[in-house]
Amino acid sequence: MSALKERLLANKLILFDEFYEKTEQFTRILLNWNKTHNLSGAKTDRDIEKHIFDSVYPLSFLDDFSSCMDIGAGAGFPGLALALAKPRARFTLVEPLNKRAAFLQFVAAILNIDNVYVIDKRVEQTPIVIYDLIVSRAVSDAKTIRDLAAPFMNEQSLLLLYKGAKTAVEAETINAEIVAAKHSVYLMAKRGA
Repeated sequence: MSALKERLLANKLILFDEFYEKTEQFTRILLNWNKTHNLSGAKTDRDIEKHIFDSVYPLSFLDDFSSCMDIGAGAGFPGLALALAKPRARFTLVEPLNKRAAFLQFVAAILNIDNVYVIDKRVEQTPIVIYDLIVSRAVSDAKTIRDLAAPFMNEQSLLLLYKGAKTAVEAETINAEIVAAKHSVYLMAKRGA
């Protein structure tokens, strides 16, 4: 994970040693589970490192937050990686697929990540709580995610979407700001924007 640390430092992201220790353990666990459960397309250390970097990079431009919901948390990108980087913030990882939700619960227990709560339901079935930040990656189009996130947002909440192709068109549909980095593209929008 020294390459990950170098990339994060190059982007002015200084994280504590425990983050790197836990991301290494997370990588080992995910690679092991992937052999039988196919949780993620990430099949190598390098693939997972890239996903971790993409997940936490927004901390370089986001304002501080104390609560976050990940809609469609999958194998933990971005929500679990963000939770490792922000241990004082509260994270709710919403993942309707049982094997992925079980994986997230297992990782949180094994790595003693006490700021993570996993909900193994669809977001529409999740109790309404207001979050400072709502994130989503590779779940659906921007408008659908914004509509799903709306009940969990107030005027100060921020929606952050991890995007790739069709970003400009999607940004327009929700009046989002585009944050483009060399490695990825992110959309940021306020409630009802």
